[in-house]
Amino acid sequence: MKRRQLIRYGGAGLATAIATSLIPSRQPSLAQAASDGVTIQYLGHTCFLFTGDDLKVLVNPYQSLGCTAGYTLPDVQPDLVLVSSFLLDEGAIESVKGNPKALTQRGSHQFGGIKFQGFSLPHDRREGKRFGQNIAWRWTQGGVNILHLGGAAAPLTTENKILLNGADVLLAPVGGGLKAYNPQEAKQAVDVLNPKMVIPTHYRTTASDKDNCDLAPVDEFLNLAQEMEVAQVGSDRFKIKKSDLNSDRILVRVLDYS
Repeated sequence: MKRRQLIRYGGAGLATAIATSLIPSRQPSLAQAASDGVTIQYLGHTCFLFTGDDLKVLVNPYQSLGCTAGYTLPDVQPDLVLVSSFLLDEGAIESVKGNPKALTQRGSHQFGGIKFQGFSLPHDRREGKRFGQNIAWRWTQGGVNILHLGGAAAPLTTENKILLNGADVLLAPVGGGLKAYNPQEAKQAVDVLNPKMVIPTHYRTTASDKDNCDLAPVDEFLNLAQEMEVAQVGSDRFKIKKSDLNSDRILVRVLDYS
């Protein structure tokens, strides 16, 4: 079995988390301040690769089964892996080639000059009694503040709303099932968190195993997002800069799986 360096940190309370969130995660140079953005690549399900600031961050590697049976995790050689849970569709660290470090616990972590914050959210609608806790990850890369909700399933608490509000890019599950938001719940979360852009995750695609996948297609969420600016990217990846996020409406961008 490959060795993985797991970086663990106990969860901070609300006061500590708010205090740390007010402290800049980096002290950028003038060159870094004019950051060149981040490239976001969709690898299927809730798995994405973020490339920017000379760092490759992979979120939620999976094993190919059930809703991910038709997906194949490519050899992307990340520097860091973020894991929302150790369910096989999110926490298959051993599927990742190379020897990246991995963050698997809530709290505040430093890696590559960037602060990564993990927030605990229930992975089901029974306060985590069935599937445990899910880690939502927030960090700034390439000048873009990113929030990946992983497999969030329960309504957001007041504490969640304070800590998670206002990201530049929100990656939110929208397909439902037992472990994540359905389209209506995802829309409610977007309304509360008020990001500048939403990238839907955790929905059924043509690559999903329809006989063993209980997720809704992304169109069911998009039908609820009529007041937002919705567009298909037409690719499995795109590059986003802070300066691209000046619309008066929330942007919704749907990436292809290839």
